[in-house]
Amino acid sequence: MPVQVGGGKVAEPRARVELSPTAVADKGRASSKKTRRRQKKAAAAAAAAVAAPPPAPVPAMQRLFDTSREVFAASSPGFVPPPDAVERLSSLLNDLKPHDVGINSSMPCFKHVDSKGPPRVTYLHFYDCSKFSFGIFCLPKSGVIPLHNHPGMTVFSKILFGSMHLKSYDWARSSPDSKDNTLENSDGARLAKVNTDAIFDASAETVVLYPENGGNLHCFTALTPCAVLDVMGPPYNRADGRDCAYYDESPYLSSCVEVNNILGSKRFLAHSK
Repeated sequence: MPVQVGGGKVAEPRARVELSPTAVADKGRASSKKTRRRQKKAAAAAAAAVAAPPPAPVPAMQRLFDTSREVFAASSPGFVPPPDAVERLSSLLNDLKPHDVGINSSMPCFKHVDSKGPPRVTYLHFYDCSKFSFGIFCLPKSGVIPLHNHPGMTVFSKILFGSMHLKSYDWARSSPDSKDNTLENSDGARLAKVNTDAIFDASAETVVLYPENGGNLHCFTALTPCAVLDVMGPPYNRADGRDCAYYDESPYLSSCVEVNNILGSKRFLAHSK
């Protein structure tokens, strides 16, 4: 029978659908199977989440590489990383231990096997590119790294174990207020001022030198077997005119005794022959 729906339109009544008991039962079983499948998937996901191991910690040397790459991303001759980058790399180096880099004092490179000659210094090279490099200097007791420079470079040095005497210089600059502003002597040696003259061990924090200051020229003398990790950027480059140069010291003397007392921390440095 037609049904009047709110104002004139006629709608036919919908046909009634009868479901047999079997169809109802089949529909119920299908729904039950879907529910069980969902429950199994949820349980499996929960079990996988519980069983998944935590991510492995990043190895110390990988962190050193990653951080150095970021700090020296814009590296070029004369480049100085911003203070926050210097702090970040220094902090990482301060936390490094010998076992992090796979060395210990019992290794042959820390032994002085030839008593007739000076102890041999070994360099363990890890990585280098045009932006930066890093490696470890291994010094037996009494081993020496002679006075040398780092042209246009920023260098991070961290003693991993042992103790050594460190002496470093920066080139002296002419001062308009100075009565004696000689920067070069008749032999061509340049005047340099002492930056550091002290003993360091593994408890010391990272030493950072820069292209123009911080002790860009330095020498090491091992008091015990010791290891020093260096990160430098950009690396030495002979083709670019930035090869490593070695120097000999000679005293700085003035005709004025008072000036000698004031400038006693200065030396003339000449290229080693």
